[in-house]
Amino acid sequence: MADLHRLALAALLTLTLAAGGCENEAEAPTGDVSEGEGVALPSGRQVLPLDVITNAPGTEGATARFRFVVPGLKQDEDWSADMQLLCETYALPRVEGMVPAPRQIVIALADRDLPFGEAVPEAVQFFEAYRVENTSCIWEMF
Repeated sequence: MADLHRLALAALLTLTLAAGGCENEAEAPTGDVSEGEGVALPSGRQVLPLDVITNAPGTEGATARFRFVVPGLKQDEDWSADMQLLCETYALPRVEGMVPAPRQIVIALADRDLPFGEAVPEAVQFFEAYRVENTSCIWEMF
């Protein structure tokens, strides 16, 4: 019976790892951007943390998606430097201790609070993916 219990536990662990979900005891933003504090960036811009999605695997396995709202976000703006900084200074410290450790971090900016995974054609959105390597975010083509 003990062998059966160990086998079931191993199967459950394997499924959890394969699903790419991450767990962390650190509190994630609640999704209510009206009460959240903004994150100021060196460019002078400010973003509002929306949420962190860890239960949807990415192309590289375990993925942590950090979603932010930027009211007034425009399609023709360049956010690449700010998104790199958000990955390195905001996301990386928050993925420490996640199990399994994310292999990829996605930074997502949107002009409004959008449901995760739903297409909203009129919304302005930017996404960048980064490979987690040591203590750095390495940009990857999306």
